[in-house]
Amino acid sequence: MDFIRRIWFGLMYLGKPPWDTGITPPEVMRFIDSHQPGRALDLGCGTGTNAITLAQHGWRVTGIDFAGKAIRAARRKAHQTGLEIKFQQGDVSRLEGLNGPFDLVLDIGCFHSLPARSRERYAANLPRLLLDRGIFLVYAWMDEGGKYGSGLGQYDLALLSAGYHGMENAQLKKHLRLVERQDGTERGARPSAWLTFQCVSDEPEKSAR
Repeated sequence: MDFIRRIWFGLMYLGKPPWDTGITPPEVMRFIDSHQPGRALDLGCGTGTNAITLAQHGWRVTGIDFAGKAIRAARRKAHQTGLEIKFQQGDVSRLEGLNGPFDLVLDIGCFHSLPARSRERYAANLPRLLLDRGIFLVYAWMDEGGKYGSGLGQYDLALLSAGYHGMENAQLKKHLRLVERQDGTERGARPSAWLTFQCVSDEPEKSAR
């Protein structure tokens, strides 16, 4: 994450950022209701609202955010609820040292805030971090027409799906496939979407004999 953006986010957490609603979105609750608990990774976890909700429903959760103030707040909240959640300060685009695999990787508004080079590194790590058939659930601003100058465009969707294969993923023989998309708007104007990707194997299934 570049220095200026790091400073900006740090300043935002001196108060209460507009994205820190303290409420887990219904899309995440629907996912929880329809899946068995497993290991979850919350990227850009902020003050831990969604990580705590997942843990309350039986998930084993790791949360990562580069804002130290947010991570400290998340740890306090988890301690107050008596939950064991691993919160760590870090760069979501540099997760090579993080051990998976996870059943769920959750990202609410983090990926779309990254600069281009960081998005590439971020996307390259996802197949390694996810179990086969694991889910990457992401909420993002969309900008497929290039109107807004920020948000996810066609290239970003390719990064997150079968159109992008780094050397690491070629060895893993896994990629992400978009399986669901729910389009909407944020604050009634800005295009946004909930995107659900599934991690799938590139190797053909062996037929039963």
